Amino acid sequence: MKKFFKDLKRYNPYALYAAKAELKSGVADSYLNWLWWIFDPILFMLVYTFVVKIVFNATEPNFPLFVFVGLTAWDFFNKTMLNSVKLVRTNKSIVTKIYLPKYMLVLTKMYVNAFKMAISFALVIILMFIYSVELTFNLLYIPLILVVLFVLTFAFASLFMHFGVFIEDLSNVITVLLRLMFYMSGVFYSIQGRITGKYAVFADVLMYVNPLALIINSLRDVMLYGTAPNVLALLAWLLIGILATCVSVHTVYKYENSYTKVM
Repeated sequence: MKKFFKDLKRYNPYALYAAKAELKSGVADSYLNWLWWIFDPILFMLVYTFVVKIVFNATEPNFPLFVFVGLTAWDFFNKTMLNSVKLVRTNKSIVTKIYLPKYMLVLTKMYVNAFKMAISFALVIILMFIYSVELTFNLLYIPLILVVLFVLTFAFASLFMHFGVFIEDLSNVITVLLRLMFYMSGVFYSIQGRITGKYAVFADVLMYVNPLALIINSLRDVMLYGTAPNVLALLAWLLIGILATCVSVHTVYKYENSYTKVM
């Protein structure tokens, strides 16, 4: 891991520069320009709020905020995972000409998606004032929750990037799995509030075995309900994320020289 931190420090400026360039190019041909980064999450929130609140009669308090928090965390994870599978192939012109630790491609995507997530969370804070949500000291748990999200996302996205080089159809499999994970993460419903009775045991399984469900629920607890998250569960997933990061970084270092031969 010493090499990892050394390379991280050395190549991080490139990742930041590439992320800025991608953000600029992403809105270059748009009439709304950077305003689209604001309208995009709001429109998604309105769609899910209409479908679930009106059509399915959801009863969660402050439901637009409830959905917005879930979508914000999910979007960061989902977009990074989907992009990671074909990262090496889509950046073939770069990786074949200069040396770059391939996981820096994942980090670049994470910077792009983190910027968009920051905008969404800024909108969440504005809505919290509009809905008169009480602010508590439990908001101080947010950095811990986001660190868990970042570490897990980086670890698994790096692994998907590696296997995506060798398995052509992996992106199709990941798309299906992420779609399933979306419905199992409580993005637009409360897992513990909806899965009750004889199926209540499955609510605990989904909440703690699925890290995204835990992260989304923890963000809602500290931001919307003023309660503390399950710190032990978060720390357990942070440890898993760190171990997974060690495995993924080691794997990338071991095989990255063979990527160009496969493409």
